[in-house]
Amino acid sequence: MRGREVDASCVSVPAGAARTARPAAQRLIRSSKPRLASRDMKTVLFVGAGRHQRCAILQAREQGIRVVAVDRDSDAAGLKVADVAEAVDFSDVDAVTEVARRHAVDGALTVSADRAVPVVAAVTERLGLPSIGSGVAQRMRNKIVMRRAFAEDGVPQPPFAAVRSLAEGRRALRTVGLPAVLKPADSGGQRGVFRIETADDLDRHLHAALAESAGQECILEGFVEGVEMNGIVIARGGTAAVVTLSDRLRPSGVGFGVGWIHLYPASAYGDQLGLSERVATRAVEVLGLRDGIGFPQLIARPDGSVAVVEVAARIPGGQMADLVRHATGVDLVDVALRCALGEPVPDEVARPQFSQPLAIRFFTASPGPLPTGVVTRIGSLEPVLGAEGIVQADTYLQVGETIRPVRLDGDRRGYVIAVADTNMAALDRAEAAARLLQVEVAL
Repeated sequence: MRGREVDASCVSVPAGAARTARPAAQRLIRSSKPRLASRDMKTVLFVGAGRHQRCAILQAREQGIRVVAVDRDSDAAGLKVADVAEAVDFSDVDAVTEVARRHAVDGALTVSADRAVPVVAAVTERLGLPSIGSGVAQRMRNKIVMRRAFAEDGVPQPPFAAVRSLAEGRRALRTVGLPAVLKPADSGGQRGVFRIETADDLDRHLHAALAESAGQECILEGFVEGVEMNGIVIARGGTAAVVTLSDRLRPSGVGFGVGWIHLYPASAYGDQLGLSERVATRAVEVLGLRDGIGFPQLIARPDGSVAVVEVAARIPGGQMADLVRHATGVDLVDVALRCALGEPVPDEVARPQFSQPLAIRFFTASPGPLPTGVVTRIGSLEPVLGAEGIVQADTYLQVGETIRPVRLDGDRRGYVIAVADTNMAALDRAEAAARLLQVEVAL
């Protein structure tokens, strides 16, 4: 087994620690929950091993789990820290299954990579390992299948229609109405997502949206006004429970679908908060997730109602695992590993231990603190980490890359997490700290 690795991208202030200054010593993020004695004999397969998976791979190894990882990119960050690394395109289910069988893995999972969810389900089904099942993966991956399941059960959602051609799209507009949102049926990361204000917008964007769909299918949904919320739900034995609900703030313009600020707790309160929790758990249960992490996204409407945007079956990206850990003490990587290995997830692991208001501010440009242009110099992250209330921060910037206005999730080039007595006070701290990162560009 390779030596343990620790770096700045996988460290933070321990949950529950003092949060007014950077600690003198940082440590690898790990769970303090009790471990099974046989844990060090287990092998787990990570499907996808990029930047978002790297810290989870390190955490698994720190817990004594042998990690096999696959990714198409032979230089993927997670492959460099796995016990066994194989450059395999995980869209090839047969190839991933062969890797899993050859290394006698005890379970498989993915982190952040939505397109890897059905691959994990198929591989684990084939090998008789703990699995959410391909049917559940399909319902939680394909937005049209998902919406039809919600419609059958009465889960509140926007009007929608499947679109495979311009003629279907024009008919769908008459059903869905304007404004609307056009999305690939089976993609993520805000790729191919467009706000449709007129029929001409549909004509202009449909080809690009279809190009992002493996199945050449899109969904047109009614645009719902309100505050978007990210939910984290843990399902155990077919019963789902909300861990966190947080506001997901989005910029205006072409990047309207990108979450650039997260606030915990959510701004919904009273009856609407209770309704949001019930809708989030029901959405996860309707799609059939019995054991695992559900990621429902909701809209809290001004009239007090709630609508489901979509649901995923994975630990989400966008630092949501960090949000949950700092806000509640729940370690989603620990939960995901236990589910992948068929281990129990007891209450002390799945239930919040405390509630700490926080804010996550992503490093973005237009809007955001970063300039646009070709990066020529990146300043130290030390001033950001040393700012009041900052518990975690990182940047993905590289000299020579081009910073563009926000359009996709990938335009987020790092983040700052701040805590305070209220979520808005935490946001003020995060915004102030984000401005301390000095980035120089050539226009």
